[in-house]
Amino acid sequence: MMRPTILLTLALAAFAALAGAVNAQAGQFSAAITVNGDIVTNFELEQRIRFLQVLRIPGDAREQAERGLIDDRLRKQAAKAAGITVTDDQIAAGMAEFAGRANLDTEQFLQAIGQGGVVPETFRDFVAAGLMWREYVQRTFTPKIRITEAEIDRAMSLTAQRGAGPRVLLSEIVIPTDPVNAAEKRDLATELSETIRSEAAFAEAARRYSAAPSRLRGGDIGWIPLTNLPPQARQAITGLANGQVSPPVPLANAVALFRLRGVQQQAEITPARISVDYAQFLIPGGRSAAALAEAERIRGGADTCDDLYRLARGLPPERLIRETRRLSDVPADIAAELARLDENESSLALVRGDALVLLMLCHRTATSGDAGAPLVPAAEIGTAAATGAEGEAPPIDPALGFGQGPGRDQVRLELVNLRLGQLADSALAELRANALITRP
Repeated sequence: MMRPTILLTLALAAFAALAGAVNAQAGQFSAAITVNGDIVTNFELEQRIRFLQVLRIPGDAREQAERGLIDDRLRKQAAKAAGITVTDDQIAAGMAEFAGRANLDTEQFLQAIGQGGVVPETFRDFVAAGLMWREYVQRTFTPKIRITEAEIDRAMSLTAQRGAGPRVLLSEIVIPTDPVNAAEKRDLATELSETIRSEAAFAEAARRYSAAPSRLRGGDIGWIPLTNLPPQARQAITGLANGQVSPPVPLANAVALFRLRGVQQQAEITPARISVDYAQFLIPGGRSAAALAEAERIRGGADTCDDLYRLARGLPPERLIRETRRLSDVPADIAAELARLDENESSLALVRGDALVLLMLCHRTATSGDAGAPLVPAAEIGTAAATGAEGEAPPIDPALGFGQGPGRDQVRLELVNLRLGQLADSALAELRANALITRP
C-alpha cells in the first residue's frame, strides 16, 4: 500500500502537468498585440508566421507576420466603420481565387498549407480582411479618380516604355460569354484547358471556338510584351512552362486560354518592334498657296488624328488615309517624316502627284504581336467569321485578343487600379500612424 506522502506527491505532479498544459493553451490565446483595443493572439501570430513560411515569402517571417496582422486589424476596423461586411460566399470565392494563383483549388490549397501546420481559419481570416479592405478602397476612392485621355495616351506611349520588359510567345483562345451562357462557356474553357496537349490541338480549338482575329492563324499572336495582358492573364501565364495551357482566365464578356511557347526576359524596345499609326490627308493643288492655306486650316482644327475624320466629312474616302504598320514596312519618305514628329504632330513636307500631304502621327507603339501573318482587318473578316469546324465558330470580334496591344479600356483600368493602390497605401499608412498599438 502506497504511503500517503507518495500519493500526495503523484497528485501534485499530475496537477502540475495539467496546469502546465492549461497555461500553455491559455498562452496561445493570450494577447500578443493589441490594435485599437482589438487583440491579436499568440496563436494568430504563430499561424501567420507558418503561413508566410509555407508561401515562401522572403524576409523576417515574424516581423512580417506582426505587420500583416496589425494591418489586417486596421483594415477590418476601417471597413466595419464604413458598414462593409463580406458574406461566406464572397470569402469562399476569394479563397478559390487565391488558391488558383498556385493552380490549385481551395481544398488542395488547404491541404498544402495544412502540411505546414496552418489551419483553414488562418487562410479564411487572411482572405476576409483583404476582401473587406478592397471593398472599402473601391467604395471610398473610386468616385474620386478621373483618368484623362491624355493620361491614357502617355501610358500607352514609347516614352512610358510601354512594350519594354519581358515578352512572351503565345497562342490564344478567346471565347465570348454573356450572362446566359457564361457558365457553359467557362465549363468549355476548363475542359479545353485540361485536355489540350499539343500545339496542333490548341490551334484546332482556336479555329473552332475563338472569336479573336488570331483564330485565323490557329490562335497564334507571336511575341508580345507581357504588359499587353491584363493582370489576371499575366498571373496565369507566369506560372506556366513552355507548352503548357493556362487555366481559364476571366475577362470582360469573355474567357481566355493561353498556350505559352517561349519567354524573353527584359526585352528592350528595338526599331524592329515599333509600329506607327499615322494619317495622310490629301489636299489637291500641290504646294500652291491655296493648298497650303487649306492645310493650315485643317491643322488648326485637328488636335488629334481622330479630329481629321470630322474635317474630312463629305470628301471622297481616298482623301483621308489612316494606317497602322510596322515602322519597317512604312514607305521611306513617310517614315523619315514620322521620325521627326511626336504624337498628334503633323508635317506638310510631302506631295503625292498633285496633292499636298498633311501627314499626322497618331501613335507610336511597341506592343503589337509579331506573328507571321498580319491580323485580318475588320473589313475583311465577314466571310471568315462565318466559317469554322462544324459551323460552331463564333463571329470574329476585332476588339478581342491581345496581339495588337492593350486597348484603351484596359489601360484606363490599369491606371485606375494604380491610383487606387496608391490611395490605399496612403490610407493604411494614416490608419497605422493614428492607431494605438500595444504589446504586453
